[in-house]
Amino acid sequence: MLSAANLRFGYGQRGRHVIHDVSLALATRERAEVVGILGPNGSGKSTLLRLLSGALAPASGTVTFEDHDLRTMPRRALAQQVAVVPQETTLAFDYTVIEVVLMGRYPHLGTFEVEGPADVAVAMQALEATGTAAFADRQFSTLSGGEKQRVVIASALAQLGDTGRLLVLDEPTASLDLKYQFEVAALVRRIHAERGIAILLSTHDLRFAAATCTRLVLLRAGLILAEGPPAQVLTPALVGDLFDVAPRLVAPILSAASAQPTHPSQP
Repeated sequence: MLSAANLRFGYGQRGRHVIHDVSLALATRERAEVVGILGPNGSGKSTLLRLLSGALAPASGTVTFEDHDLRTMPRRALAQQVAVVPQETTLAFDYTVIEVVLMGRYPHLGTFEVEGPADVAVAMQALEATGTAAFADRQFSTLSGGEKQRVVIASALAQLGDTGRLLVLDEPTASLDLKYQFEVAALVRRIHAERGIAILLSTHDLRFAAATCTRLVLLRAGLILAEGPPAQVLTPALVGDLFDVAPRLVAPILSAASAQPTHPSQP
């Protein structure tokens, strides 16, 4: 279980809070969930993800992962259990795809230890799981945006290995065209179904949220507006309130999102 209680956070010593008294929980073992944090730009989604993954420490409140406080949990142990895919991945050098995925094995290696055959096998399994094994020897820079996203997700899966429990995705479809948005949505569902791991993601895409998540948390200005199954919270009134849009304008968008095919292609 990943659990957050009464989180508050602001940037800078006197920065105003961008997260206000947020509490939520996510099942990571039995009945592991796919939870989406849905909200407009500037609502605090990325900040909340960083708090929940241990990258930031809250000004007040606590985050625990399977009864361990993230503030005191060893970084290596946390990285073996929780893997984060950021919005953008920038590499200092031009690595091959297999080298990028092998970077995910760092929490499993000792000081000065290099990857061995077992690590390569885990990396190749992650590439197979994301439909990118054919790119193993390609330069990462030559891939399309959607292909790069799937490779970075493969690196996160290699990091989790067989025992990791939580994959965190920050705006996984941002800057992707429609085809690749569908592919990433299908991939997220398949990873959850086949591996049984929990997935926590942020998005402002109503269609992606409705098609991918088992539960949604609506975040507005750092506060939870509502949470529940997509069918329960994706209503004209709530979504209109979330994005500051008249409910009558939201209704056609929600109808289109619910009617959108969820499996147009497989990665």
